[in-house]
Amino acid sequence: MEKELLLKYGCNPNQKPSKIFVNNGADLPIKVLNGKPGYINFMDAFNSWQLVRELKIATGLPAAASFKHVSPAGAALAIPMDETMKKIYFVDDLELSPIATAYARARGADRMSSYGDWAALSDVCDKETATLLAREVSDGIIAPGYTDEALEILKTKKKGNYNVVEIDPNYIPEPIEHKDVFGITFEQGRNELKIDEELFKNVVTENKEIPENIKRDMIVSLITLKYTQSNSVCYVKDGQAIGIGAGQQSRIHCTRLAGNKADIWFLRQHEKVLNLPFKKDIRRPDRDNTIDVYISDEYMDVVADGNWEQFFTEKPEIFTREEQKAWLKELKGVTVGSDAFFPFGDNVERARKSGVEYIVQPGGSIRDDHVIDTCNKYGIAMAFTGIRLFHH
Repeated sequence: MEKELLLKYGCNPNQKPSKIFVNNGADLPIKVLNGKPGYINFMDAFNSWQLVRELKIATGLPAAASFKHVSPAGAALAIPMDETMKKIYFVDDLELSPIATAYARARGADRMSSYGDWAALSDVCDKETATLLAREVSDGIIAPGYTDEALEILKTKKKGNYNVVEIDPNYIPEPIEHKDVFGITFEQGRNELKIDEELFKNVVTENKEIPENIKRDMIVSLITLKYTQSNSVCYVKDGQAIGIGAGQQSRIHCTRLAGNKADIWFLRQHEKVLNLPFKKDIRRPDRDNTIDVYISDEYMDVVADGNWEQFFTEKPEIFTREEQKAWLKELKGVTVGSDAFFPFGDNVERARKSGVEYIVQPGGSIRDDHVIDTCNKYGIAMAFTGIRLFHH
């Protein structure tokens, strides 16, 4: 262990000097096993590690996250996937261990946002996870350990420069944290709030049924939000985030952004998308971008310009807006969490269009009655936690 680590530069190349260290003079709780992580890499690493560590503690299941610019693009638990999910995540040709399954789900839900990500694992990185990572565009990984096989695989990535960080799983930070802004130091107590089922007892809607698997999804949502730049909203289904709206000034914009991502996640499971006739030499990132265009209204322009030929062996049928709406009506059982209260019922209106049947949020708005009435109109169950999860 080292007491400080010099970095190439800070957030941007002009921000020098740069280093990381522990304020009390203790050893850093990390080892760099490969590569040379930068300032933003470590910001992603430390935030993502806290997220997966808390998910593992709260659920008992291996957890993984895919981070970009200090917010999660995805987070998930190690819950087995069916063949459709494996196909849309491009892992149907791989053997997956539990921790590899967690990372495949975390990265797969929003593959466009996960491009060039920082990966975080709650458990030791094994050969299966390293094999998956080796073929994806990623900047680095943090985990509590690596098998010899996994480390050798990761060391071949990015011409030997892939960032591999090992963290001491027993590290406990100081209870008071500091941050400098404009030469002024801010001090606060760390957010050590424990997120568990005790937070979901205050169900304020007529529908008060919150099944055990939904309580688990609420935990996933809130812990994800705890490490997402605010304002933020998170949609979760089957133990994984399927849509995260981060860093928006308006709550409804968070809800729309996250809901649109959840919609795309589900639309990718439609047979028209699953059976797109891609050329064999099309790379996975290009497939992701093409699928995104195919689902959007932009595809009509692609067809009109004849550009489909560079990706497909034959022209795919148009996935009409009517077909998409009909398919999205099949999305059910989604949970949405918010890091602060919903100020208006419009958030509920938007959320329910993406299959939301359960909501967890702090409550405390002067319009709580309107938000509750909107939930009651659709039979949505909503719990008030009484706690806010802003992260800046």
